[in-house]
Order: sequence, then structure tokens, then C-alpha cells
Amino acid sequence: MVEQELERLLNAARLDKTLKAELIKTRDSDNPVEDFCALCRRKGYNITAGELFASGQNNSDAKLRSVNGGGVNPIDGWDDTYEQFFTELIWCK
Repeated sequence: MVEQELERLLNAARLDKTLKAELIKTRDSDNPVEDFCALCRRKGYNITAGELFASGQNNSDAKLRSVNGGGVNPIDGWDDTYEQFFTELIWCK
């Protein structure tokens, strides 16, 4: 699953500052998500753009279902696995 791959990648980037810098640099490209995923695959992490988007949507949907009908409006940002990954990556030491 993409979540486990992202966790492995995050742990590796915490230990390898060069990898962390390479990942962050993909955000400046014309196609940041595709370039991020391509870099991940080159480094041995099975991460695709489709899986990133599906993961975020699935997580957001699960949170809405968990409130027994009370959560009818999703919270902005909960469905963006890509951005959540980078938030954690940038702040990690």
C-alpha cells in the first residue's frame, strides 16, 4: 500500500538529507506529483500519482463515515496525501 511506502520513504529521508533535498526539489518542477513519483520509483519506492490521490480520498471518506452521518462536509486538506507527506517531510529533523 502507498501509505507504507510513504512511511518507509519518510523514514529514509529523515536519515538521508540528500534524499530529503531531492524530494523537496520535485515540488519546484512543472509536474511536481509526477516527478515526485518518478523519483520515488527510481529510489525503489512503489508510489504512483493515482495511488496518492486515491489514498487521500479514501482516508477522507473513511473519516466522514466514522461520524455516523454527522460529518457531511470534508475538512480541507484531509484528502491530500501528497501535501501531508511534504508537511511531515519538511518539518522532520
